[in-house]
Amino acid sequence: MVHIIDDDEALRSSLVFLLQSVGLTGLHYPDGRTFLEEFDPKEPAVVIVDVRMPGMSGFELQEELVRRRYPAPIIFCSAHGDVSMSVRAMRRGAVDFLMKPYDPQVLIDAVQRQVNAAGGLFAEEQSRIEVTNKVARLTPREREVLGGVVAGLPSQVIATSLGVSVKTVDVHRANIRAKTDAESLGALVREVLLYGVALDTDNVT
Repeated sequence: MVHIIDDDEALRSSLVFLLQSVGLTGLHYPDGRTFLEEFDPKEPAVVIVDVRMPGMSGFELQEELVRRRYPAPIIFCSAHGDVSMSVRAMRRGAVDFLMKPYDPQVLIDAVQRQVNAAGGLFAEEQSRIEVTNKVARLTPREREVLGGVVAGLPSQVIATSLGVSVKTVDVHRANIRAKTDAESLGALVREVLLYGVALDTDNVT
């Protein structure tokens, strides 16, 4: 799936036709707000977006997608681009910045590279959400204990930091594993570290 956001209707239609010629499906939108109202955030996709559009610029749309943690690769296309625009887009995670009028084959090549990558990006984000939801099942004290485990602290040190007994910490460890359906506490720790899931606690040091 490829989402095209541009206020030029003729360009949008030509892009959809171009994508269809290589077996890709394109959906198009006249502005960023329409896109945000209509797109499916769970479907792997690539986003092609103009920089200058009425209402919401391409950069503003990019910022909103970053805020929402939408993992789609973003390709900017602009007739008014320059080096500073390109740098700004790339720093916020865009994968390409093409100048209009662009070579159709260059665009197709760029899109096809990102279509292949999009599936992995969306799968990774889904895994992050699943781990975040697991952690959300825990009580504040259980998250504190998990934070200590993530930090590599033994139960004795965690117990001292929290002012509880080692036995209590061990009970919390067992509850954490049960509530998150984790294969092991070590496996849960690896997932938390891999996906950068916040535990919202700083009481264990």
